[in-house]
Amino acid sequence: MRKAEPGDAAAMAVVLQGWLVDTPWMPVLHTLADTEAFCGHLTKATDCWVAVDAEQVLGFVARGKDWVTALYLAPDARGRGIGATLLAQAKAGRDALQLWCFQSNAGARRFYERHGFVAEEFTDGAGNDEKLPDVRYVWRSGQEISQ
Repeated sequence: MRKAEPGDAAAMAVVLQGWLVDTPWMPVLHTLADTEAFCGHLTKATDCWVAVDAEQVLGFVARGKDWVTALYLAPDARGRGIGATLLAQAKAGRDALQLWCFQSNAGARRFYERHGFVAEEFTDGAGNDEKLPDVRYVWRSGQEISQ
């Protein structure tokens, strides 16, 4: 794992866009070029880390002040502890974090709940670009539960 650099944006975009395309319930609203520009912005405007293996980006996490703004893994990186490592990096030095997750993303919801996040707000999706119901999770230091 290392700090993300602007040069990682293309590989990060492939991971994120791949998830969008592979998720049947998720509308794909942006092109790969748009997603790459977004990922480039993350590398500059957030505390962003990439998990790499042989220089291949397997996943990334981006944290704003007290928000996880993105956490995505390539399909072959899932179930290997990489997401947990990235999330631990996002938690480092923080007393609390928040994030949004789509209600339909059952796997991500289980993952966040295993890592101490608690659902605090449910919406109908009117406030997100995808117009999909989502849930706001909050993690506070010390509320970890065993996996």
